[in-house]
Amino acid sequence: MAGQALWSRNFTLFFLARAVAALGDAMLPVALAAGLLQHGHGAGAVGLAMASTAGSFAALVVFGGVLADRFDARRLMIGADLVRLVTQALAAVLFFTGQVVLWQICVIGAVNGVAAAVFQPGVAGTVPRLATDVQGANGAIGTAEAGAQLLGPAFAGVLVAFASPGGVFAAHAATYGVGALCLVLLRLPPLPRRKNAAGRVVAAFLADLAEGWREFRSRTWMWGVILIWCLMMVASWGPTIPLVAAEVVREHGAGSYGLVNSAFGAGTVIGGLVAFRLRPRRMLRAGGIAIAAFACFPAAVGAGLDVPAMAAGAVVAGAGRAFWAVMWATSVQTQVPASVLNRIHAYEVAGSLAMVPVGQSLAGPAAELFGAGQVLLAAGAATLVVSAALLGVPAIRNLPRADRPAVRGGPAAPAPAAAPPARPGGPHE
Repeated sequence: MAGQALWSRNFTLFFLARAVAALGDAMLPVALAAGLLQHGHGAGAVGLAMASTAGSFAALVVFGGVLADRFDARRLMIGADLVRLVTQALAAVLFFTGQVVLWQICVIGAVNGVAAAVFQPGVAGTVPRLATDVQGANGAIGTAEAGAQLLGPAFAGVLVAFASPGGVFAAHAATYGVGALCLVLLRLPPLPRRKNAAGRVVAAFLADLAEGWREFRSRTWMWGVILIWCLMMVASWGPTIPLVAAEVVREHGAGSYGLVNSAFGAGTVIGGLVAFRLRPRRMLRAGGIAIAAFACFPAAVGAGLDVPAMAAGAVVAGAGRAFWAVMWATSVQTQVPASVLNRIHAYEVAGSLAMVPVGQSLAGPAAELFGAGQVLLAAGAATLVVSAALLGVPAIRNLPRADRPAVRGGPAAPAPAAAPPARPGGPHE
């Protein structure tokens, strides 16, 4: 049975590691926004703090991909989790003691971004090694992450209201400890590693970078999505996160922001469950249609709707984003050979997130110039433009699905033409 094959000991441990980490990450925006606002900072400071993490991550994730392909990705991921355990514990001390200085928070965020750059590339290469049903695995992980998005903000709101933002940072640090433990217990068959002659490590590293770039450049559907996604990050996702946080916390309180963010999480649960079951023949086409729903989140907040209406918009937006995320992740993991997957994943992550710090950094100045509501409405409109652009590129909308990872030198294995759509608990294809 598909479910039995999916839920092996290894996959269960990895699933738990990702779910717990997602819970902590979902709590962080509430703590960051509430904590900085409590200490006299505005939306611009929240954007800068978020941009410090996103910027260092985007700048270094390509190098993390080379490391993950050349060394033991699992050990790199464990080390990255342990680093973030320490940094978030330090942030908790700063907020508990009230010694909150913006540049210190930004430095902590930058270090977290470096650790994430080492961690993230290994995720793409690990999933196909844990499960033969790659879309099912991504759907399960995505649903767990969505559940964390649902519970995390509400839990963070309670901690902020009855304790302090420092309690959220302490809990976030603990999630990295749990994630590291799960990865320590993970047992994967070793992959062949290339050996370098002494003194040629740098040359081999640069050669790996160049090979990864050639593989990335050769896939029109991939770099086409990334180019379009840059617009999404600058004009929609980047400004939406800090401005929604600042606006909702300022106008309705941290508890309401937790509620709205939890509604977004509920939507991502729905989107993840749909992605777990639905097996479209053109995955990126389906995802491109779904991502248009994200426009409902910034538009609802920008229009100044009440909390229930903002929550409804967040549900719709979360469902669309989650469905797109599974379609995209599965396409990458099944269309790219395992030998270069971590590097390819690093390039696509770097490209897709490179503009996030730009959008986050510009959010505050744009809000002061035009008003936060107008910027958020523009973010909703930009999302619709992104959806149309994805569907307008033939290489993206016509990419056929593949249910098994690609082999080196050959195409990805297509889904059997006569096979019925797989479903949770159904037989493997």
